[in-house]
Amino acid sequence: MLSKFLMASVLGLSAVAAHADAGYPNKNIVLVTPFPPGSTSDLIPRLVAPLMSQSMGVTVVVENRAGANGSLGAARVATAAPDGYTLLMATTGVLAINQWIYPKLQYAPDKDFEPVINAASTPNMLVVNPSVKASTLKELVALAKAQPNTLTYASAGNGSTSHLCGESLKVASGVDIVHVPYQGPAPAMQDVLSGRVSMICDNLSNVIQNVRAGRLRAIAVTGKEASPQAPGVPTSAQAGVPDLEAGIWYSFVAPAGTPKAVVDRLNTEFSAALKDPTVTSRLESLGLSIVADKPEQFKAFIADEAARMQKVVAAAGARVQ
Repeated sequence: MLSKFLMASVLGLSAVAAHADAGYPNKNIVLVTPFPPGSTSDLIPRLVAPLMSQSMGVTVVVENRAGANGSLGAARVATAAPDGYTLLMATTGVLAINQWIYPKLQYAPDKDFEPVINAASTPNMLVVNPSVKASTLKELVALAKAQPNTLTYASAGNGSTSHLCGESLKVASGVDIVHVPYQGPAPAMQDVLSGRVSMICDNLSNVIQNVRAGRLRAIAVTGKEASPQAPGVPTSAQAGVPDLEAGIWYSFVAPAGTPKAVVDRLNTEFSAALKDPTVTSRLESLGLSIVADKPEQFKAFIADEAARMQKVVAAAGARVQ
């Protein structure tokens, strides 16, 4: 009798879930961006939200919940109802770095989320304020060695790819440069532009406009291949430091337990929005490459990236107390 009762209960819950899935969506969807306005992690959801609002028939809104390299926003979504109405714009840091940087994380990247889609990716670019007397990576390394603990590098926060890129530069080239962390890439960029900080190794999409305008000097692209958006800028390997590699990917995840039918629907909607010509053109102009994979592919990718970034963090000795 008990087993029949349990079976009936399970079947009943399944029926309720199926009915809920069939009626999805029927209220506003919130895209939580765990970083401040003014960065690519804020731009991507704001580009896709209007298109998804139109195609899904409900309002898709963007909510900024910044702090601790994305951890605060991630924790908010990790504890949200798994119904497809609260989603997270997650970066490399949120899903593949923070667990190796922070001793006490408020969420578990591999347990608290359902991967929906890897939206886009971009390499980082090492740039300096024009007042820095270096035009190449070799010149920058030589200058840093001649003036130890004098040159500074900004980052979007402890554990960000810009932080790890700077630490990797220190390890790979044997220089002593001083880390200056910020709450997000926008304030970090402002202090590099003003000359208060010497350099930053941030994602290409965040720095390319200032490079094109001559406000910053490009030193190297920290990806495996040169970027068509930055012609003439060598990769770090071409510039003489092959172990300096950094980049970032931007994705969307849902709380763990979100029904597969909802995840698949969201994957289809995000993919269509990302492949809209206007969105694609805007992101590619900033040096981003559209990925738009399937949830299963993205899940495997996260696992591989987490293992890779564990090694990068260990080599750099990065840690946040």
